[in-house]
Parts: sequence; C-alpha cells; structure tokens
Amino acid sequence: MRDHVISELVELVKKDSHIYLICGDLGYVVLDKFKEAAPNNFLNSGIAEQNMTALAAGLAMEGNTVFTYSIGNFPTLRCIEQIRNDVCYHHANVKILAVGGGFVYGNQGVTHHATEDIAVMRALPTMRVYVPGDAYEAMECLKEAYEIPGPAYIRLARNKEQNFHEDGAVIDINKIQAYSKQGSEVNILTTGSILCEGIKLQKLLEDQGISTGIYSVPRVKPIDEDGIKDLAKSCKLLVTMEEHQIEGGLGGAVAEVLSSIKEQHAVLYRSGLNNMFSDTTGSQDYLRNYYNISADTLLPIIKEELGR
Repeated sequence: MRDHVISELVELVKKDSHIYLICGDLGYVVLDKFKEAAPNNFLNSGIAEQNMTALAAGLAMEGNTVFTYSIGNFPTLRCIEQIRNDVCYHHANVKILAVGGGFVYGNQGVTHHATEDIAVMRALPTMRVYVPGDAYEAMECLKEAYEIPGPAYIRLARNKEQNFHEDGAVIDINKIQAYSKQGSEVNILTTGSILCEGIKLQKLLEDQGISTGIYSVPRVKPIDEDGIKDLAKSCKLLVTMEEHQIEGGLGGAVAEVLSSIKEQHAVLYRSGLNNMFSDTTGSQDYLRNYYNISADTLLPIIKEELGR
C-alpha cells in the first residue's frame, strides 16, 4: 500500500511541479523514487514534526500542494496543534500521509500503535479522512485527496497487506466498497488493512449458514451515509472492524449515522479497542487476536450478538 501510494505521488509530481513532499527524517529507501524524480520538491524536516507541519502549511499558503510523511502517530498526534491551527484553520492544502496505522508497528509498543488517530483527525473541521483497505483503494484515496483542495489525512498500512482488486479496477471511494453480496443477517464494515480479517470473518459466517456481507470504508470522513443506512435497514446486525478505539473511529462514525435513522434498523456491534491503551507488544496478527478483532476471535462474539 505504502509503495503504491509513493509511486503514484511520483507520477503526480512529474505533471505538477507545485507538489512537495516533506518527511520527518525517515523512509529514505521508500521515498528515494520521489526524491530522484523531483529533488527540489523533497524536504527532510528532521525529527521535528511540529516544524514539518508548520512548514507544510506555509508552502501550501504559497499555492502548493504539500504532503507530509511519517509513521504512526508522529505526523498526527505529535503535531496536533499545528495541524489544527496552521493547516485546518487556514484550510491549507496539506495532505498527511501516516504509514503504519493500527498495529503495524506492534512490536514497538504503545508509542507506535496508531489507535486514536482517526478519531482525532475526524474531529478537526475541514479535514478529510481516508483509511484504505488495500493498495488500489489507497491510490484512489490519494488521487481524490490531491484533486480536492484543503486538508486531508491518509492512513496507510505498510507494504505486506493483501490486495483484493484486479489491475484496472474502477473504484468509487464516495461509496462503501462491496466485497461480497449484501447480507440479510449480518453486514461487516471494515476500515484499513483489517479488511483481510473482515473477508475471512464473512466466509466463516457464510460457512455456518449466516447470510453475511463484507464492505470496506476507504473514506471515513465524509462517510457514505446513504450506503450505511441502506445496509442497516436490510439486516439484523451491523459490525464494524478497525484497529483503533471504537470511540470516534469507524464505529463511532457509523453510530452517528445510525442515530439519524427513524425506521427500524440493525443493531450495531463495534469491534476495536474499547477505551483502553494497547499496552501489549507483538506482531500485528498477535495483537489482532489479543484484542479480539481478528476473524477467529470475532466469530463466536458475532454469533452470540446475532442470537440476541
């Protein structure tokens, strides 16, 4: 996902010399393609994310489209004041690329677990929030973020996640992305690379005779309200899956949508971290299992919820 996005950014800068990329003293091998294609448009701010964001805002106010890049929480939570005051308040054309969303850097502990970033970015006025499920969704998110002036946040996985689209697939990220037929009993909404676990969970439920659909939500803000409402009106249980706190992330966004439905609709089950820090270390797969957001750990939970 990460490498696909950087490659797409290289193609964009070849056409638009007003694109800048600023990194926080990392990603050299990954970003070399961009640096070689446009050396004058690449800046290393050092380990100073607040300065990186303020610099990006200044460049944007001069008519440029500026991308900042760092891992996990560093380009978001570490410099939230600058994002709020310098970028969002002035509607500056700054796009934040955060690699390693969720538990990608699981072995490095809570400081590297990006599990509150979606909620924080969603709360900022004028900020668009993208959390693609695979490389093809990620490239479409990048294209839309580039084309629409103003702040944007793109939360990326690393580069080992599975791709679920064929080359040349047409993706409309204004809509939730269907990866199966709609379920009459359960519909699963995922955001980010946990899509792979959602697809696995959908198959496990189908194998047990439970009609289940699986969808990805690549753009969490603004979210596809109509698509979510349609799903909620057509099934018994709506499930959200995310490597994030359930407050303020995808689960929170879907709950907000459901609160506006006057007709009878599905019960919502939100899977994710429930008001707790991810203070355990381990691989991404280990942490998904540990916090009950993997397909195998969610299967009995979803069956119990459906039985209610």
